Amino acid sequence: MATQMVGRQTAQKTAELHELMSPEQNVQRIMRTGTVWFAAAVAATAIFSGLLLASGWRPSQLSGFDQLLWWVGAFAVTLSIGLIGWSGCPILEVDVPTADRNKSRTMQVGTALFIIGSAIAVLAVLVGPAA
Repeated sequence: MATQMVGRQTAQKTAELHELMSPEQNVQRIMRTGTVWFAAAVAATAIFSGLLLASGWRPSQLSGFDQLLWWVGAFAVTLSIGLIGWSGCPILEVDVPTADRNKSRTMQVGTALFIIGSAIAVLAVLVGPAA
C-alpha cells in the first residue's frame, strides 16, 4: 500500500515536470552540451599542462606532500574528463529514464571533479618551488 502511494506521488511529480525537463529532452540536452563541455575540459587541461610542461616544470620538483596533491588533482581531472565524455556520448545504455538519471549524475559529478581536481592541481603548483 505504501509502495503504491510512493509510486503515485512519483508519477504525479513526473507529470508536473515542464516539457523541457522531460527525460527525453534532458538526455538530448546533456548529449549535446556534454560534447561541448568535454571539448572545453580537454582544451583547458591541454593548455594548462602544455604551458606548464613547456616552461620546464615537472611534478618531481615538488616536495612529497605537494607532489601527492598534484597527482590527486591530476587523477581527479582525468576521471572528470572521462565522466563528462561519457555523459555527452550519444549512446543510451538502457531506457531513456535510466539514461537521464545516469547521464545527469555523471555530468554533475564530472563537472564537480573537474573544478575540485583543477583547484587541487593548481594549488600544488602554486605552493611548490618557484622556477
